[in-house]
Amino acid sequence: MKNKEKTRLKLSDFEKPIWAVISIIGFLIVWQLLTTYTPIKITTPKPLEVFKFLVWSLTHNIGQQTILGHIVISIFRVLTGFAIGAVTGVILGISMGVNKYARAIIRPFFEVFRQIPPIAWIPMAILWFGIGEVPKVFIIFIGTFVNVTLNAYAGSSQVNPTLIGAAKMLGSNDRDIFLHVILPASVPQIFNGMQVGFSVSWMGVLAAEMVSSFAGVGWVIIRGSDTANIPQVLAGMIAIGIVGLLLSSLMRYIEKRLTIWNSTGI
Repeated sequence: MKNKEKTRLKLSDFEKPIWAVISIIGFLIVWQLLTTYTPIKITTPKPLEVFKFLVWSLTHNIGQQTILGHIVISIFRVLTGFAIGAVTGVILGISMGVNKYARAIIRPFFEVFRQIPPIAWIPMAILWFGIGEVPKVFIIFIGTFVNVTLNAYAGSSQVNPTLIGAAKMLGSNDRDIFLHVILPASVPQIFNGMQVGFSVSWMGVLAAEMVSSFAGVGWVIIRGSDTANIPQVLAGMIAIGIVGLLLSSLMRYIEKRLTIWNSTGI
């Protein structure tokens, strides 16, 4: 009965793009109406104006790069910070999940550390690393690290004890139990943390590029704000949203491929 209910609630592959298009068109209509008939029309450009600027920015420089150049720079920063944060977070989270001494030593510090938002680290990042690329990557790293660590810890500490007991009864040593029981059982949670961490990292690119940056999508938005160029601000926001959506979709695809055993019930 539950499977039938889930099937009924799922959209078909044909319906999904149709409803996505309807959603986008509806948003654009509301935007057009608000910027035509309400007081925000004084400060907010219409969709067509922003679209024209976005097309223009594909072939004309904003600063030293086209919008595509700024996107590539931001993606490189995000992927670098994300990779470092994900690897560090998985190691630390699993260590706390499987080792009581690591948990006792690390968790109290981590519980305090994770309450500090990435943007609060900007002054210290500048003080420690200067004004180059490193402080930007560091800010992005913080957003990924916290979320991946939390989920890796949750996944590795909540493995069904029956599975571990069964593995021990079959003669598995600690290494085999970790590699073939704990780690596979933790993978879905780890990917959940990566999904959230990636979203936070991509959203945090604006904060990261506030650190004395001269390129990147965040810089495009900040520069547009400084010069009261609202079409540029909105174009940068749209670029962040679209690229973030594409990268998140890629992450979900990778997760689906790597955890196919989980989705098929194997």
